[in-house]
Amino acid sequence: MELPITQSGLEVLLLASIRMTAFLLVAPPFSHHSIPARIKAMLGLGLGLAVSQRLSVGYTPKDTAGFITGVVLELVTGLVLGFLVSLVFAAIQSAGSLLDLFSGFQMAQGFDPQMMVNGAQFTRLMQMAALALLFASDGYQLVIGGLTGSFTALPLAGGVDLAQPVQAMVSAVTGMFLSAVQIAGPLLVVLVLADIGLGLLTRVAPALNAFSLGFPLKIFITLALAGFLFLALPRLVAMLAEQTASTLMGVG
Repeated sequence: MELPITQSGLEVLLLASIRMTAFLLVAPPFSHHSIPARIKAMLGLGLGLAVSQRLSVGYTPKDTAGFITGVVLELVTGLVLGFLVSLVFAAIQSAGSLLDLFSGFQMAQGFDPQMMVNGAQFTRLMQMAALALLFASDGYQLVIGGLTGSFTALPLAGGVDLAQPVQAMVSAVTGMFLSAVQIAGPLLVVLVLADIGLGLLTRVAPALNAFSLGFPLKIFITLALAGFLFLALPRLVAMLAEQTASTLMGVG
């Protein structure tokens, strides 16, 4: 295998590696802080080398000012694409936050410095489960495939059309909230019905102080029914990975 070293080839390799590395620093599951930064940089360089031969066809070398501008544009493009992926997978974390809020676990929230997640038990548990499923189901390969396909939608050093990424971000945020409600919706309905039942019981027998039983009852219901949610989590992660790949290849 021969790799010809030319000025255009080196520029393409550097620009593609900058986009890849910036993406890996922001996008899950690669943004996890347990992965060293040098490993992310080496992976970004390897991915840039993998696509450099294809991208160097028809590439015209730029002058110093044009090259510096291209470096900045590729850095911004990688960060924007990584942020889009993080918005898609934030739906699972938001669903966990809704469960913590309605079940009473929100009072025991904490900050996880590895995943940069501030939430209670179900928020962190669902985030860790989603990351583990991404690697176990090879969903990360779909994310990488969408990233390599983004060079078709956003050419190398060709600039960023702000209208399309902003529209994609708005759609991603809307989809995040909608997906979070759809994931946690059935269990939230059960918890709301439990609150209504406790309220009616308090009106019927005020001396019973039914709300003192509210916290243990809601915790029991949440733990009993959360298993059904985790049974559907692998399919949800697969759907989100496919949505991420189509989002990355369609931005532009």
